[in-house]
Amino acid sequence: QVQLVESGGGLVQAGGSLRLSCAASGRTFSNYAMGWFRQAPGKEREFVAAITWSGGNTAYADSVKGRFTISRDKAKNTVYLQMNSLKPEDTAVYYCAADSRWPLSTWYRGSVSSYLEVWGQGTLVTVSS
Repeated sequence: QVQLVESGGGLVQAGGSLRLSCAASGRTFSNYAMGWFRQAPGKEREFVAAITWSGGNTAYADSVKGRFTISRDKAKNTVYLQMNSLKPEDTAVYYCAADSRWPLSTWYRGSVSSYLEVWGQGTLVTVSS
C-alpha cells in the first residue's frame, strides 16, 4: 500500500525555521513529482511547493517564494520543505502529495490538486507572533 508520512511540524516563533519531511513507502516513486500543500483553519487547501522526480524543476506559491525551499532525496524516497522566516500566516496543517501525471505548473489549481494520486495525513505547523 502506497503511503506518505509527514513529520517535522511543531510550534515555532515568527521569524524561525522548520524543516518538514515526507517519506514515501510502498512502491517505487520514480517519475512521481512530490509536493506540499497546506490548509489553515477555516480556509481552503492551497498549494505551497512541488518538485519533479529528478529534482530539476520546482514550483512555489508566491506567498512562500524566497522563504521556503523544497528538495528531495531519491534514494530515500523523501521530500523536504525547509521553511525559513516563518510568519503567523504560515500556520496550517501541511500535507504531502505525490503524482505521476500532472505537470508541476498545474498543481496550484484546486481542480488539479484534488486529483493528485497520493496524500499524506498532514503535520501541523504553528507560528506564534
